Amino acid sequence: MQWIRFSDLGEDPRSAMQGHRWLVMNAEDVPQATAALAFSELEDVLVAVDHRGVEVEHGLWMRAVHLMLVNDAEQAEALRSSSGITQVIASDQPVESHLW
Repeated sequence: MQWIRFSDLGEDPRSAMQGHRWLVMNAEDVPQATAALAFSELEDVLVAVDHRGVEVEHGLWMRAVHLMLVNDAEQAEALRSSSGITQVIASDQPVESHLW
C-alpha cells in the first residue's frame, strides 16, 4: 500500500498524492494542510492524522479525515460520536500500522 507524508508533498501536493492510497500527517500539519486535504478528496486519497499528544480542535478539516489516532479510549469514543471520522483509534502503534 502506498502512502505519503504531508511533509513530503512539496510544492505541488496534488501531483505528489497521485497514485497513493493514504496521506499521513501529524496534528501539527493540519493548519497548513487545507490544500492537501481538498486535493486528497479529488484524488481519492484517504487521510490519516496522528493526533496523539495534542488537544483536538474540531473543525471542517475533520470531514476529510478517515483515520485518527488519539491518546486514550475515552477520547477515541468521544470523537467517534462527534467528529464523523470513519475510524478513531487509541493506540501506541505507528499510524502506518492502522492503514487499510
